[in-house]
Amino acid sequence: MFTYIKNDLPASIVVFFVALPLCLGIALASGAPLFSGLIAGIVGGIVVGSLSGSKIGVSGPAAGLAAIVLTAIGSLGGYQNFLLAVVLGGIIQLLFGVLRAGVIGYYFPSSVIKGMLTGIGIIIFLKQIPHFFGYDADPEGDFAFQQLDGENTFTELFQAVKHISLGSTITGVIGLGILLLWSNYLVKKAKIFQLIQGPLVAVVVGIIYYIATQGNEKFGIDKEHLVSVPVPENLDMFLGQFSFPNFGMITSPDIWIVAFTIALVASLETLLCVEATDKLDPHKNVTPTNRELLAQGTGNIISGLIGGLPITQVIVRSSANIQSGGRTKMSAIIHGFFLLISIILIPTLLNKIPLSVLAAVLLIVGYKLANPLLFKKIYQNGWNQFLPFIITVLGIVFFDLLKGIGLGLAVGIVIILIKSFQNSHFLHIEGEDVDDGKIKMTLAEEVTFFNKGAILKELDNLPNDTYLELDVRKTRYLDHDIIEILEDFVIKARERNIQIKLYSEKGIIENPDSYIEFFKKG
Repeated sequence: MFTYIKNDLPASIVVFFVALPLCLGIALASGAPLFSGLIAGIVGGIVVGSLSGSKIGVSGPAAGLAAIVLTAIGSLGGYQNFLLAVVLGGIIQLLFGVLRAGVIGYYFPSSVIKGMLTGIGIIIFLKQIPHFFGYDADPEGDFAFQQLDGENTFTELFQAVKHISLGSTITGVIGLGILLLWSNYLVKKAKIFQLIQGPLVAVVVGIIYYIATQGNEKFGIDKEHLVSVPVPENLDMFLGQFSFPNFGMITSPDIWIVAFTIALVASLETLLCVEATDKLDPHKNVTPTNRELLAQGTGNIISGLIGGLPITQVIVRSSANIQSGGRTKMSAIIHGFFLLISIILIPTLLNKIPLSVLAAVLLIVGYKLANPLLFKKIYQNGWNQFLPFIITVLGIVFFDLLKGIGLGLAVGIVIILIKSFQNSHFLHIEGEDVDDGKIKMTLAEEVTFFNKGAILKELDNLPNDTYLELDVRKTRYLDHDIIEILEDFVIKARERNIQIKLYSEKGIIENPDSYIEFFKKG
């Protein structure tokens, strides 16, 4: 496990700096205590990271669940009641894993998964621009198009232009410069620059800038533009930040409805993220999805028991881990320990980190996920790949993650239906001789109701007074809908003077009555 520690340790530092503002921002967007986001990040890193079979996936509180959490806390009558739903949701996820429901993740088209990665990359990039310039009206982690501050993703950019903070912008530009210099030049010059990550240097420079310019009205950075970790004055206050579920509500139907919703949405987001991170992984590791559901369920049970938000595997932290060279699950686990240790020992120092510096880190992450060259590459693959891709991207940008995935998947299914109708591989016309009126058709190994329209069209278009050789020797599965079409065609063929010779594994059948009997037997 420690074989690649020289890769995993630097990567864990980057993931830590990406996770810190997101844990706090998602908690704020969810209407939950700020500390609950940190709990979820710690449990997602240490517990889920240890149990998961993913080498590069990172788990924590998810922006996609923020709206559900916000609504549930109000409808269930308090945060402790909501925590019970989180625990029960984790138990349901364990059941999903036992029932091997993880296979669902393999049924999402590649174009939709790539669209998901690109859409999230665009969202990250757009959402970080205001923070980069020191406009922090909307919390980190609010990835919805309609934001909590009343703006949307695009109108927020105009507001940011009107409220630029000079100090935040300077630290953002310096941080971005350090990151680009590090990744494009210094990392290639010496091993020391591979061990010490650019984001760590950028954060340290940002803290130094904040301390050096404190009290300066023009170049200083106000506290609302800094990380805001809860700072307990003593151990009792620290322990007082933990909350516990109200098990007295376990018989409430509303609790169980929310629990099932959390389990379903969290599992779906996790499976989608697993598919996406496996595609991004340069070493092409394959994550066992059922084990992942078991790990996530365990994580949610523990997180709910001590006051944390629901957990999923999340693409932002996972992609930051991959981009930073993480090789094993140790990077996710170590980042969880960094979160835990830092909020205990150095919360005051954390609260000196400018949000604009962390925004610079996320801008790089977002750009790499939504690389413009990817659009050209997928467009060149054809419209049947590009259309689900771009619909998924737009759906995520203008709605949210699950709606974007749903729209892309729906378009993908429609394209499959269209292609099934158009594609004649299952109904191959091997030769057509107008002079002797003979036509030969060969059905594929599997012919389903998807092919119903095309088969019906081809048979109806056969000219009268022809001789049809129908070859089903390679066919292993013939849907009942197709059998009905062929039975009906035998009857119509008599009226149109179309002779049929059927080639099957059992031999050649020329008697029309035998065709019907053959089809009925399947």
